[in-house]
Amino acid sequence: MSDNRFMRTQALLGEESFSKLEHSTVMIIGLGAVGGYALEALARAGIGKLILVDFDKVDITNINRQILALDSTIGIKKTELAKQRVSEINPSCKTIIKDMFVNAQSIENLLSEPVDFVVDAIDALNPKCDLIQALYQKKIPFISSMGAALKTDPSHIKLQTLNKTKNCHLARFIRKRLKRRGVDISKILCVSSDEQTNLPETALFLEEQEAPCNNTRQRHTMGSLPTITAIFGLVIANAVILSLSKLEK
Repeated sequence: MSDNRFMRTQALLGEESFSKLEHSTVMIIGLGAVGGYALEALARAGIGKLILVDFDKVDITNINRQILALDSTIGIKKTELAKQRVSEINPSCKTIIKDMFVNAQSIENLLSEPVDFVVDAIDALNPKCDLIQALYQKKIPFISSMGAALKTDPSHIKLQTLNKTKNCHLARFIRKRLKRRGVDISKILCVSSDEQTNLPETALFLEEQEAPCNNTRQRHTMGSLPTITAIFGLVIANAVILSLSKLEK
């Protein structure tokens, strides 16, 4: 029996464009709320090779918004879950997992192997800036996710360059830091929301989270909806698919 799992994608894109997806390598850094849904869509699009990067395990607090988070997966590494899920979607996809924390020291090694596109779905400010700077300097195509937390209106979500973002605290901090590093922010493609939020104080709270080397860190956590974070990831995946298949509009 022929394998027709991607027949609808191939019918829409055409055989030549779909073949480009099958021969593409995409790295996804961060397999949480945004990165998980980007992974889901890219795996279902028939990407031939996926490199999946994360250091974290599923926590019960992830269940409200992360596609890999279930009651049965609490405590399991996100990379392991992601690889298993990809194999169930597309057994032909070559999946490489990297259990690592991305920072200035690990980025050079991480980006040493060739990739066609990178999805930046990490939310820690310093590592995110280090990653964007490295990708920019190496001229590796990528899309970064800005802040999806605190947002409620999907109509404000946009794919645009970093210099055009507004009403996003994460994007504002990143713009300032990258400018100081000599990065042209008009060349940085990202997904963000320009929704002006006006939420109660309870939407922002302190939480202890797992950090590398079995440490914990206390950080400000913001309320988020499963719908908005998923849309961020799907918008990113859609842009990657169109770019790799050469169907950009």
